[in-house]
Amino acid sequence: MTMLPHVYNGQALPLAKVPELTMSEFRTAILERIADGRRISSLFGMPHGDRIALLAVLANDRQGVLELCRTQVRDAYPALTPETPQAHWFEREIAEQWGIVPEGHPWLKPIRFHPCYRSDSDAWGRDRTRAIEPCVTDYFRVEGEEIHEVAVGPVHAGIIEPGHFRFQCHGENVLHLEIELGYQHRGIERAILGGPDRRTAHYVETLAGDTSIGHATAFALAIEALGETTATPRAQALRAVALEIERLANHTGDLGALANDVGFLPTASFCGRLRGDFLNTTALLCGNRFGRNLVRPGGVRFDLTPRIADELLKRIETTFADTENAVNLLWQTPSVMARFEGTGTISCHDAAAMGLVGPAARASGVNLDVRNDLPWGAYRAHHVPTVSLPAGDVCARAYVRWFEIRNSVRFVAEEIAALPAGPIQQEPAPPAPDHLAVALVEGWRGEICHVAITGDGGRLRHYKVTDPSFHNWFGLAMALRGQQISDFPLCNKSFNLSYCGHDL
Repeated sequence: MTMLPHVYNGQALPLAKVPELTMSEFRTAILERIADGRRISSLFGMPHGDRIALLAVLANDRQGVLELCRTQVRDAYPALTPETPQAHWFEREIAEQWGIVPEGHPWLKPIRFHPCYRSDSDAWGRDRTRAIEPCVTDYFRVEGEEIHEVAVGPVHAGIIEPGHFRFQCHGENVLHLEIELGYQHRGIERAILGGPDRRTAHYVETLAGDTSIGHATAFALAIEALGETTATPRAQALRAVALEIERLANHTGDLGALANDVGFLPTASFCGRLRGDFLNTTALLCGNRFGRNLVRPGGVRFDLTPRIADELLKRIETTFADTENAVNLLWQTPSVMARFEGTGTISCHDAAAMGLVGPAARASGVNLDVRNDLPWGAYRAHHVPTVSLPAGDVCARAYVRWFEIRNSVRFVAEEIAALPAGPIQQEPAPPAPDHLAVALVEGWRGEICHVAITGDGGRLRHYKVTDPSFHNWFGLAMALRGQQISDFPLCNKSFNLSYCGHDL
């Protein structure tokens, strides 16, 4: 294989050192590496004169490095998706944002915007006047006797984010689920351009509100890398503690929601409260239940005094004991397990081919965890066991969450016990001009990837965010194939993906 430059997680390099390949070489480099076990962390376009530069970030988990390459394209290129399905969503985004056609893509349609969206001064710098006509979204349709279609959303009965789901069914059996998103886009990537400034971190924290710590950490790592700044050891430890508490709150909430979807109210009721207790622990750390204003480039803004540390550990111990009692009711109830086991199964082969990340991937036997494979900060010295199970069903996705709750409780206790002394913040150096930095963080949903690229003045020329939901939404569609339509709420909650994190 052609040699490509590599960087470690949270490292920057001059943009000129990212090799510019021909399209044929670019495709070959990506396909050969995926066949050899790498995966796509990010694949996106950015303006380059009168063309679009395509840039790929490939994760080499075995060696713990990220490999980079780029090419230029004007109007079209041969699609990667037919040979590597994990490129599917990325190539649809490229087509949507830049009007570049990946020729041969099996289902090329927008992922966020209506196909007739127009703007005379599009913020991405491309004219959208070549929009699809007429203004109707195409959906995959199964034809045949007794086939019927069920459309759900975007407005739902519960207080949840909007998303549209269209089922092709034969009786109660789902033959195909098509997911349409894009109701939550807020232009955050565009708002970040020209930064970093005082507003940038606040934009990042609202990419996905339940993952404020995860995205803020990735942003901080990227900006620190561009300025060759490293957060102090104490700040790195506090970031990791906050990230694991965020994982505790959301995994606990998910287990309660899974119980609710099968009508098992004891666990549902308890875990709803316990999620709030974990969120209140984050508030004890920084004054905000979702961790806003805690993580910033250069470190963190709130320290952990001995008194607060003792109180924090006491709260986590008490909340975890209650969580253990509530969650064990799930595993001990045959009617619950009968609904969990064998529902929404995704094989290890399919999970890897689609590029799934996080608990959804690990529940299918894909042994990936950025904290171990591409560690950063405190995780370089403190190993967190990777939990993977082979079944790939709702039950496995629930169990992975439970095992990760136990590991996170242990991690927080050990990290606080060994909390380094010293300052929590230092002034980050200005970002270097014409550089690229990649930062990966294992959020509670999975891998978060931020790519920051500066221009000649050191300001952000391009900023690309890949939320774990971006990788995993198509996995939910695959999980529903062959299932009863009544299994959809259960499968959906077993992934619990973010709409706003995807739509940006």
